[in-house]
Amino acid sequence: MPIQLGLRANWPQFALLVVVNAFVGGMVGLERTILPRLAEQEFHLVARSAILSFIVVFGLTKAAANYYAGAWAGRVGRKNLLVLGWVFGLPVPLLLLWAPSWGWVIAANVLLGLNQGLAWSSTVVMKMDLAGPRQRGLAMGLNESAGYLAVAATALASGWLASTYGLRPYPFYLGIGLAVLGLLGSLLVRDTRAHVALEAAQAPAGPVGPPLSFWDVSWRHPNLGSVTQAGLINNLNDGMVWGLLPLLLAGKGFSLSQIGAVAALYPAVWGVGQLLTGPLADRFCKKDLLYWGMLLQGAVLLAMLLADSYAAFLGLAALLGAGTALVYPTFLAAVAEYAPAPQRARSVGIFRLWRDAGYAVGALLTGVLADAFGLSTALGAIGGLTVLSALVIARRMYCLPEVGATLPPAAGCGRPGL
Repeated sequence: MPIQLGLRANWPQFALLVVVNAFVGGMVGLERTILPRLAEQEFHLVARSAILSFIVVFGLTKAAANYYAGAWAGRVGRKNLLVLGWVFGLPVPLLLLWAPSWGWVIAANVLLGLNQGLAWSSTVVMKMDLAGPRQRGLAMGLNESAGYLAVAATALASGWLASTYGLRPYPFYLGIGLAVLGLLGSLLVRDTRAHVALEAAQAPAGPVGPPLSFWDVSWRHPNLGSVTQAGLINNLNDGMVWGLLPLLLAGKGFSLSQIGAVAALYPAVWGVGQLLTGPLADRFCKKDLLYWGMLLQGAVLLAMLLADSYAAFLGLAALLGAGTALVYPTFLAAVAEYAPAPQRARSVGIFRLWRDAGYAVGALLTGVLADAFGLSTALGAIGGLTVLSALVIARRMYCLPEVGATLPPAAGCGRPGL
């Protein structure tokens, strides 16, 4: 069968990748509700920075894996990186299940970072390859929706299992099943490098600028740089929510099942919302979606300083998920649009390097602030940084002309002089 671009032409492979990415998301959702409580109750950690150390190593490892997944995608192959990611993921639930000390948890999160970086990056790039230039927002919405709905489902399930049967071992049996199914599904995936070659061959000839450098994607290019800084800040605040929100809620007297519900509602709205916001990224200026999404996130985090009731935190968690849903598929669709097809995998890798470094930066920053000044100060500081990120988008980004029938997606995105 000849190679074709588009979701309809490639729906069996695309659907399989969606399912595989749900298993990837489920692996990280396993920790969302219970790991901060595990640190306090079973390993007797008191310092917030020590409790958040698992997010620091996860973020740094995932960031590095993201970069190399992008850099190696063309040479090693997307499928091979996906399978390798699941090989790293298999021991994670076993290490968490048997951990006699916090060091084992840290080691498990190194492997989890490798799993998430290689496997999630591979599914992202492969879906971009299959979708072609006109449906990437929808493709990213479906990809990220599956991943974060799985985060929500496993956060809720692990919270219920922990409240009913204890923090260990039952929640981690769920993780063993996810890891095995993820590896088996990955073995059925076909590589997509031929789709990249087809898209490059079909792109109209036009002026070709110099290749995008690491620093172009990181900051110098006004659009790519704005997207990258927003990705870092987005995951910085997500790392804070992951590590400190369960402790903040516990300090207000909420039960473990209530904490699990709040921790699950945020990624659930984030996941479902991307089914709507992904297609918006194909139709509207990406600058506007990113600006309003980051601004909403910052406003919600600041509003949490005033919240006390369970209902209030549920509402704010839903709004935080909505703000994140606006930006998450837009990030990846924007990088794919602004970077030429031959440079897409590497540009996505650079973006995801910085985005997921936000987990480490956020965990370090919020841990230090929480230990020195309290949880409320850490929450306020991260909320303020998120609002500032929205203002950077408003100042630096510009909207591209609407993509016409003869205009390549990366047109107008040569290296600017900024």
